[in-house]
Order: sequence, then C-alpha cells, then structure tokens
Amino acid sequence: MALDPKPSFISQPAPQQPLEEAPPVDEQTPLIKPGKAIMEDGGPAGIPVPRSRNDATTSPGSRRLPQAIAHRGYKVVAPENSMLAFRAAVEVGAHAIETDLHLSKDGVVVLSHDAALKRCFGEDSKVRDHEWRYLSTLRTIRKPEQSMPRLVDLLEYLNQPGVEHVWIMLDIKTHDDATELLRRTAEAIASVPGIRPWSERILPCCWNIEYVKLTKEFLPGFPIAHVGISSVYARALASFMPSLSVSMVRNLLAMPITGWRFIRDMKKSGHPIYTWTVNDESWMEWSIQKELDGVITDDPKLFLEVCNRAAGKEADGRARRPATRPLKIIARDMFDWVRYIPLMALIMTIYFVRYGLPQTQVRKTLGSK
Repeated sequence: MALDPKPSFISQPAPQQPLEEAPPVDEQTPLIKPGKAIMEDGGPAGIPVPRSRNDATTSPGSRRLPQAIAHRGYKVVAPENSMLAFRAAVEVGAHAIETDLHLSKDGVVVLSHDAALKRCFGEDSKVRDHEWRYLSTLRTIRKPEQSMPRLVDLLEYLNQPGVEHVWIMLDIKTHDDATELLRRTAEAIASVPGIRPWSERILPCCWNIEYVKLTKEFLPGFPIAHVGISSVYARALASFMPSLSVSMVRNLLAMPITGWRFIRDMKKSGHPIYTWTVNDESWMEWSIQKELDGVITDDPKLFLEVCNRAAGKEADGRARRPATRPLKIIARDMFDWVRYIPLMALIMTIYFVRYGLPQTQVRKTLGSK
C-alpha cells in the first residue's frame, strides 16, 4: 500500500466549491487513484463483513490489517467534518470516513460532531436552532475556514468514479428526535442514487437499542454497528444480532482480561470490531496485533504507515517487532484506565438503573431471540 509523500491539500489551498455542485474528481482530489485503497487479498475496500467461525486469520503469512477509518475526516490537517477533511482522508488512502449526524431546524441532515456550534464555529447556539440556509453561511474557527456540509454533500462527493471504494461510518448522535433523524437520513441517502449500492458502503452506528430498531426500520438491508463504551451492552446486542459490528472505545478493548475476552468472543461469534480514537503509534500497533477490522483515527496517513511497517518483513523473514513503548506512555495509559473504569462504571450503573439491564432492554425492543 504505497502512500503519497505529500498530499496536495497541504501544499496548496483547496479550491472553494459551492456545496450544491460536485466538481470533477481530478479538480478537487488530484491525488486520488482508482482502486488505491485495497484489502490484503487485493479486492476492493469496503465494509468488513462478519468473520467466519473458521476464519484462519492467525496462520503464518495471513495477518489481517485493520482498515484506516478517518475520524471526522483527516482531522490532523483540516477542520473536522469538513469537505476538505474528507477529501484529504481519501487522498492519503483512508478506506473509510467516520462522520456525525445532526438535524437542522428545517430537517436537513448535517455533519457535525457537537450539538452546539460553539467549539467549531464560534456560535453560541445549537445546530437544531437554525435552518440550513443559515448554517451554510457559518465558517469554522480553525483555518482554513470551512463550511458545514450536509450528508448529501458527502454522498455526492463519494459517488464519483474513482472514489467508489471508500465507505462511510455514520455516527448517529442522540441529541435530535430519533425517528426524525433516521427518516431524514434515509431520505438523504435515497436522494443520491449510488454508483455502488449504499448498503455496501454505509455503516450506520447506533449508541443504543432504540436507534438500532429505527435504523432497521428506515434503512432495511444496511449493516449496523453498535458504537459504545460498555462491553456488557455490546454483548447483549450482539447476542440478538449475528451480523452486528461493534465500534468500541479503545480503553475498553485494552482492559486486562475483560478487554481481550471481549475481542476473543466477538471474533469467535463473527462480529467485526472497530476501535476509537487511536492516534498513538503504539496503540496503532496494538490494534494491528489484535487483528481488529478497523481503526478510527485522526491521522489515517500515519496509521497506514504503521500498517506498512507491520506488514514488512526483516531480511531473515521474521515479522518486525512492534516499537517498545516508553515508560511515560505506559504510565499515561495506566492513568487513563484509572480514570476510565470508575467513570464508565458510574455511567453504566445510572443507565441500567434507569432503563433496565441490557438483556432486558434488547429483549423488550427486538423481541425474543
């Protein structure tokens, strides 16, 4: 997997384009090469499918490299969730783009991580307070200034020849009316007929069972992922949905005993596993060693470079050893765990007391297995 030494969007300003008009690929993304992102078996990249129980990925020479998933686009070099960040991610070879969904006041599905506009746009209000006509005039605080895109803008860009191998993770936020958001999302997807079926390229990511149910209703035939912070909740969902993917915070997967058991059980049951948000090289190497299906990162270019190193062989044919982790990195990670465990335990306890145990919630919502 060769990487371009210096992508064009860093060396020169990206041309500003009207959101309603999708420019040709060679004008907006000059470094794109059709079929650039490929799986290890040489086939086109796409949403990883559930593993077979007999999938021999641990045999010599058959290492499974995770796909590079650009967290809110190539966030390291461009404002998050902007068309520039998405184009940048594609240019450096990301297999997928992760982005976030919210609704405007007039029901337009827009791409923004926060429900509030303050952090990214400096506006002391919320996305849902404004109609799209106003939201489209806002520009990011971070340079170069970028506008807020709609879901249809991203779909139209990725619907051009030469980028049909790139797929999308849609993080469906829970700040808006769930039914309205899923209905509008389905309408937005249907409004852009795909050169490849969108059900092969879009992975809706749901935080809870209610959103899973609505996704099944409004996007039938689409794969679904659970994005979350609790292995107990993820296990409950996975037990009722054999094709479910799981996208879990890195701290959970890296937990001693419980983390590796969760990874083992998900693999055994055939559930693709993603992790977020991984920006440290040592954790990228860890993700490769664990043979996860995808890594969500702010720096997809760096992750692909780490993958290239991991896939390389020494002169004697032995796989390269992962870099030694400095003590300060180990200490930092231990501190993260110390903070993570009680916080997650508190959140999950409150949630389970309020809504019931995960198995009970899933059974009531999806019906008996």
